[in-house]
Amino acid sequence: MGLLALVSGALPSVSADAAAPPSGSVSDTAPTATWSAGPFVIPNISGTAGPVSCGNPQLCDDYALKVSVPAGYDADHSLRIDIKWPDTAADFDLYVLDANGREVAASASSSDPETVLLPALTASYTVRVVPYAPLGDRFTGVASLVANPADPPPSTAVPPTYSSSSAPDGIKDAHNAGEPSIGVDRASGAAMFQAYTSTLKVTYDSDGTATWQDKSAHAANGCPQGSTTSLDPILFTDPAAHRTFESQLAGKTALTCYTDDDGETWTPTGGSGINSGVDHQTIGGGPFAPGGPGALTSYPNAVYYCSQDIADASCAVSRDGGLAYGPAVPMYSLLDCGGLHGHVKLAPDGTVYVPNKGCGGNQAVAVSEDNGLTWTVRKNPSSTPGDSDPSVGVGAGGTVYMGYQNSDGTARIAVSHDEGKTWLYDQNVGAALGIKNIVFPAVTAGDDDRAAFAFLGTTTGGNYQDTAGFKGVWHLYVATTYDGGHSWVTVDATPTDPVQRGSICTSGTTCGQDRNLLDFIDVTLDAQGRVLAAYADGCTGTCATGGPQNYDALASIARQATGNTLYGAYDAVVRGAHTKPKGGQ
Repeated sequence: MGLLALVSGALPSVSADAAAPPSGSVSDTAPTATWSAGPFVIPNISGTAGPVSCGNPQLCDDYALKVSVPAGYDADHSLRIDIKWPDTAADFDLYVLDANGREVAASASSSDPETVLLPALTASYTVRVVPYAPLGDRFTGVASLVANPADPPPSTAVPPTYSSSSAPDGIKDAHNAGEPSIGVDRASGAAMFQAYTSTLKVTYDSDGTATWQDKSAHAANGCPQGSTTSLDPILFTDPAAHRTFESQLAGKTALTCYTDDDGETWTPTGGSGINSGVDHQTIGGGPFAPGGPGALTSYPNAVYYCSQDIADASCAVSRDGGLAYGPAVPMYSLLDCGGLHGHVKLAPDGTVYVPNKGCGGNQAVAVSEDNGLTWTVRKNPSSTPGDSDPSVGVGAGGTVYMGYQNSDGTARIAVSHDEGKTWLYDQNVGAALGIKNIVFPAVTAGDDDRAAFAFLGTTTGGNYQDTAGFKGVWHLYVATTYDGGHSWVTVDATPTDPVQRGSICTSGTTCGQDRNLLDFIDVTLDAQGRVLAAYADGCTGTCATGGPQNYDALASIARQATGNTLYGAYDAVVRGAHTKPKGGQ
């Protein structure tokens, strides 16, 4: 939903023209219907406080849509509904209700157009458009039956397996670990896990047994601003320089410290750039792009702090190892992209990527090739906007893998060899396992032709945010490619331990208790290329064995136990949950 609506309340009261025509139909022989409505002046922001309400003067527009198709038509077709409008500064939201008035799909971001995808089944719907920030604009709606893209066959690679561990109850925030982030110090092998105000260190013995320790930043170990408050937590470990940053959002700045000894001691930093944004910060780093001034100290790599503001999102770069940052530079404005961005990632050549879930009807990456001085938005034209932030992983040769939740809820990933200018092999990696809905995409890469895509998924279709009606069971899944994204093998990494039962809300602060997992998970690699996925386990105790959902958020890591890793050099030496070193790291 667009923030521009917050300043639209002073506009005069003017009723809008209703949808013309007020109803329509689509079928396998007449697959398209169009309508329009407006102009709208009065904003309807009721959705920011809960379910959308419609009143008088007209604050919603309803269009009756009938779908008639043969049995089995949904096997390779979907119902696509788009609404679009001329003024990109305006914002309309899209909801689809079934014949009983229950919401079955929604697209309520800042994207233009807003898009939903539903199974192509015979049904009657109400297509409801809400003028969130209309600015006197009209909208046009298009409903169409479209062929689903064909997916290549799944990979024939041997599926890897995973073993999970969780923080013991004695650790602070063990059960308050929504939206965790993770990094691995490849010198020591320690995994660093961040959730809320706690930084946890996890080490593994030769049998893969995990030991969890609280290494949170605080005044006694050098970071007075650590572990005190958090609007958003984030962690980043530089895999080459072995430095870990923990950051807590605090308005237009961040309370940030770093450690070079896995949390034994911490060093305070400036936190963020001047005029950074107020929400959804991310920290990442890597080599400088050639041609710029480069590092100012002995720390070799650039560090980026990116965050979203009201009308844009920006990134600031540090050249002294994260101690201080230059001014924040806008990556895009609301005219380019809406919604929250994902986590910043760097390529070996210094190219910077920040993914976004809604940029003019597609998902995209904001790209900088000059150390954050300028940015370009590059869309994946095969994608449609989703409710979860997309994620990118970058291989050793610069290949970019973008995993995302499509607007139909499915798990899709695409590959780029030219910094996001074009995308290849876009496919649904959950189809082979019958996965109908996913949230929280997280991607990492190792060798240029190897990557992993972690997400929470369920085989139950429908509106996964329906707190009363959705009964799906969610697990952590990981899809892996060993051939550059041509094909993927997907496994259930928590086959005997559900992560959630029922709904998962991805609508931000308007959610109820089903937002216990918050907004994302994270994934990374160790020195041998094992995949480690950090997640919050929301279904513990009796819930895990079939009891009612208890809305926990237990700090957990799924670590690769068997199978080829993302570094081919270790294929012959990784056995089970431990590694026999073979030179190097």
